[in-house]
Amino acid sequence: MGVVMPPTDRTPKQDRSRATRRRLLEAAVSCLAEHGWAGSTVSAVAERAGVSRGAAQHHFPTREDLFTAAVEYVAEERSAALRALPVQGRTEVVAALVDLYTGPLFRAALQLWVAASNEPQLRPRVTELEARVGRETHRIAVELLAADETRPGVRETVQGLLDMARGLGLANVLTDDTARRQRVVAQWAMLLDDVLDRPRGPRG
Repeated sequence: MGVVMPPTDRTPKQDRSRATRRRLLEAAVSCLAEHGWAGSTVSAVAERAGVSRGAAQHHFPTREDLFTAAVEYVAEERSAALRALPVQGRTEVVAALVDLYTGPLFRAALQLWVAASNEPQLRPRVTELEARVGRETHRIAVELLAADETRPGVRETVQGLLDMARGLGLANVLTDDTARRQRVVAQWAMLLDDVLDRPRGPRG
């Protein structure tokens, strides 16, 4: 006769707690992206997540706790999306990077930037995480583009690409500029080809 293990509720309870926390963070991100900081309350997030306000406050006692955690969640999700990008041709890499700055994660991050400019509780965390995401974004872009940053102008060109992508993301908040964006992506891919494939000049 086999040994019967006593039932344990710890792991399922922990799993449920993690799932609830994730739902709350995803709901917080969605609220920020759709309604901005002013329209994103703990009650609104709890309702969207399908949990009680009490359950939300169990995980995040204050509004600042909730949205500070949402800052980190957004940063982690954006970094994960970057790491998941496949190695492709340069046009596809440029398009994929631009897509990251025109999707819902960037829109939520943008709302957090705006909130952080007026909320002292959020500003240090947002600044720190955005710096980290910026460094990782640059590193991954260099890898995907097979860019040699020891060559003059290459680092600045890659950073210019990311700045351009961020600008397109900002423009997309107000209007859908898909057609114009596609032309810009094609032009930047040609610029990258010119800079990254340029023969190395003689040492002087």
